[in-house]
Amino acid sequence: MKVTVYGPGCVNCNKTVEVVQKVIDRLDASAELEKVTDLRAIVEAGVMGTPAVAVDGVMKVSGRVPREQEIESWLQK
Repeated sequence: MKVTVYGPGCVNCNKTVEVVQKVIDRLDASAELEKVTDLRAIVEAGVMGTPAVAVDGVMKVSGRVPREQEIESWLQK
């Protein structure tokens, strides 16, 4: 499983990376975390607002920091 966090490095983007990593660690999930900060790559991914999170290429949230419960549900499917 691949979890991608899109964001230019703002406070909320960094918080999103921290929260996603925390949930991955807590669940001991076999997920790879990727952080994309390149604006061109963010636009090409179709992100309309940052931070954004995609799981295996499927956009799950955009424009806000996701809650831990949301991330857990994505990783347990």
